[in-house]
Amino acid sequence: MTATTRLAVVTGASRGIGREIAVTLAGHGWDVAFSHLGDETEAAGVVALIKASGRRALGVRCDAGVKAEVWAFFGSVVATFGRAPDLLVNNAGIQTWAPLLELAEADWDRVIRTNLKGCFLNTQRAAQLMVEHGRRGSIINIGSGCNKVPFPRLVDYTASKGGIEQFTKVSALELGPHGIRVNCVAPGAIELERTKREAPDYAETWAGVAPLHRVGQPADVARVVHFLATDQADFVTGQTIYVDGGAFSMPSWPYAHDKQSAGPKT
Repeated sequence: MTATTRLAVVTGASRGIGREIAVTLAGHGWDVAFSHLGDETEAAGVVALIKASGRRALGVRCDAGVKAEVWAFFGSVVATFGRAPDLLVNNAGIQTWAPLLELAEADWDRVIRTNLKGCFLNTQRAAQLMVEHGRRGSIINIGSGCNKVPFPRLVDYTASKGGIEQFTKVSALELGPHGIRVNCVAPGAIELERTKREAPDYAETWAGVAPLHRVGQPADVARVVHFLATDQADFVTGQTIYVDGGAFSMPSWPYAHDKQSAGPKT
């Protein structure tokens, strides 16, 4: 490892957006350690892609919402790379689909534990190591369009992502004096294997909603994460950047039938 090589930690990176973030960072010269609860074959594939970029890689099975596992994961990171991370990306997240009146308590607990508690546990440990090792750093939390807009049938997920946004702001205030920046990247509709399985018309539907007239791709999110991780964003902290093609900036406009008009026709 060269003196200039930086080390990134990404949670939940065996597939989807997390996988794209890990591979993108490696392509820009970062060594990457990641945690996952997915298929071991998928995780091995991510390790191989990182190494194919000429970077060092570590993939560890770890539940982001369990303190003992998170502490052990970061112990493995320090033991493998001999240093604290320069970057943490809190990507691990799950969701359940159920209306408020029917949502099971166990599902609420599981989503909040993984998404919100997991963000807290990983941030706390990564920041502790950064401070102990005297490293400036960056922490990026993956939010959602529901940071801004409430999503029906996703009350637990929406609550967790809204909590992440406020957690980001408080963390930025407390960690700033240590030279650690904390930001949130909030994706909108992103086309993944999962979303394509769940809704075959997913891309077409969301392309019709977004002002940019296309659905998002994992690379759209990864590029913004990389920007926030670099020195180019050295004065940016406590912010949420939406990667949604403008979809969640649109008002509920009563003249939506006339997309070219700024108001009613006379």
